[in-house]
Amino acid sequence: MRKTINITLGLLALLAPFVSSTLAQDKGKAAKAPPQPMSFFITSVGAGKGANYGGLKGADQFCQMTAQAAGAGDRNWVAYLSTQGPGAVNARDRIGKGPWYNAKGAMVAQSVEQLHGDTLDFARLGNGIHKNNARDEKGELVKGVGDTPNQHDILTGSQPDGRAYTDAADHTCSNYTSEAETGSVQLGHFDRNGGANTSWNSTHASQGCSQARLVATGGAGLLYCFATGPR
Repeated sequence: MRKTINITLGLLALLAPFVSSTLAQDKGKAAKAPPQPMSFFITSVGAGKGANYGGLKGADQFCQMTAQAAGAGDRNWVAYLSTQGPGAVNARDRIGKGPWYNAKGAMVAQSVEQLHGDTLDFARLGNGIHKNNARDEKGELVKGVGDTPNQHDILTGSQPDGRAYTDAADHTCSNYTSEAETGSVQLGHFDRNGGANTSWNSTHASQGCSQARLVATGGAGLLYCFATGPR
């Protein structure tokens, strides 16, 4: 019996370096795992026409074009925007199911429910849209409160739950076709700073639909863009 035990211990001693080396290699492989591909970004620039993107389709095309320029055009991109009136759509219903990651591979939200804080647990958990995580398509930080110029206003046309407004007021600058001095579009603050609340998608209304009016309220006509899947 003692001889058997000694042989077993000897085999274990011989195998120990091999097992240790294998575990180290596995750990190294895990550490070098490639980051998740980008599936969320804030546009680094707007269309330059205020809230006028030529409608929802034009806004989607702008997201797709911006992603293409950043090397992510192999995915289907849409703008996080709600519309109003007949056939109105909710922003939350058009962005896929998640999860979403920024250009640095950091998670923004695991699901639509987490993104919008649909339950108390999700609301407590929160999402990853904040100053240091909500980056543009190049992976760069977007200018917010304290930066020059402040561009933290992001067009959404949405209520906090990601759904369209149902009242008679215009919350979308005529469904993103107007760049007039009048009118209004609902805005969110990606940096969760300023305004009546800290909502990323529904903080306050703009002072108008023109580029100058959007700039005056702390924005540049920027969009949230989400990938819904491969093209």
